[in-house]
Amino acid sequence: MSTGRGASDVTEPHQTHEPVAQRVTGAAGSSVTDSIAQDRVIPQATVTRLAAYLRVLGVMSDRGTSIVSSEELAQASGVGSAKLRKDLSFLGPNGVRGVGYDVNRLRIRIERALGLDRGHKVVLVGVGNLGKALVGYGGFSRRGFEMVGLFDSDADRIGSRVGDLVVRSTEELTVACRELNATIGVISTPDEAAQGVCDQFVSAGLRCIMSFSPIALDVPDHVELRRVDLAVEMQVLSFNSARNADQASSAPRVRVAHAASASSVPSTSSPAPVGAGSTRNGSVIAP
Repeated sequence: MSTGRGASDVTEPHQTHEPVAQRVTGAAGSSVTDSIAQDRVIPQATVTRLAAYLRVLGVMSDRGTSIVSSEELAQASGVGSAKLRKDLSFLGPNGVRGVGYDVNRLRIRIERALGLDRGHKVVLVGVGNLGKALVGYGGFSRRGFEMVGLFDSDADRIGSRVGDLVVRSTEELTVACRELNATIGVISTPDEAAQGVCDQFVSAGLRCIMSFSPIALDVPDHVELRRVDLAVEMQVLSFNSARNADQASSAPRVRVAHAASASSVPSTSSPAPVGAGSTRNGSVIAP
């Protein structure tokens, strides 16, 4: 991976009310001020892309890459370099002019912004096919999420082992969440059980809940709820596919005269625009 060459890899410092300053060594060996705007609100779409950048940086770090330009990181993440630089500007100054971004340092900055430096303990309720797949996903532990408890109401599943954990009864859920110091609860139960499990999480003091149930759940204002509906994601893909197909079929065509050289006729077709929520190179592009 080559190093960056442009001054565009430098983000300008942002004025904040209470910046946290720390003297660090930049990628080129120079001393720079590392300031993070703790009280600045980061848009949700930017948060989503920061998580994508973090994944790509992790791959680069594993490959031994130490410096990356904004163009290289943007291309690997499936976004434009201008949008990437704007996203990273929420973290304060990151790049070094004419050099690029220090991969490991930028990883740490993003992890801090996403709260991953604190670590999270996750409990999951509903150990069916989806639940088992989530438990077996190694990406959680690599990104700071430790699965500490599994729960189910099915007597045939209670007491069974999934990975390194033993499935416990949902009757123990509220007390167990406190004992395990859980910070995130995951719901992968049938729809009719989702609200009851959600209520138990809230009673246990959890403030972060992820639900794979498509139904709307009722939570207090202080609880952050994220719903993941895989069917909806498929429908979005279907919409984008149909739209792109319609645009391709309606694109104007140029009739080339026999006497003309094909190379002399400019093409009027252009790639279909990539919209919000669509994909490019396998990476989700948030609005």
